[in-house]
Amino acid sequence: ALDMFRDNNALVIRTPVAGGEVPDLDIAIDGDLLTIRGARHEILPSHDENWFYRECYWGAFSRSVILPLDVDASQIQASLTHGVLEIRLPIREHGRAITIRPTLIK
Repeated sequence: ALDMFRDNNALVIRTPVAGGEVPDLDIAIDGDLLTIRGARHEILPSHDENWFYRECYWGAFSRSVILPLDVDASQIQASLTHGVLEIRLPIREHGRAITIRPTLIK
């Protein structure tokens, strides 16, 4: 699960990582692709005969998402509070310019 929204001049991404710790998380940006990698560590012993339900996911995870706005990756900020990872990316003020070159049709 992931939430993404604009907050003034920042793109904000929030995602729950219950069971994850800061040293287990890695955030990377490559172009307009943001990737969050990490691991959730199981707290309770895993003796199968004692379980009635097992729905929580434990172990390594990875999530990638395309960023809808041009951001300044060098100013990324992240925090982990009560199991929720928040990533703030400043939105670049300038837009992307595309140069169109004319072609001759023969």
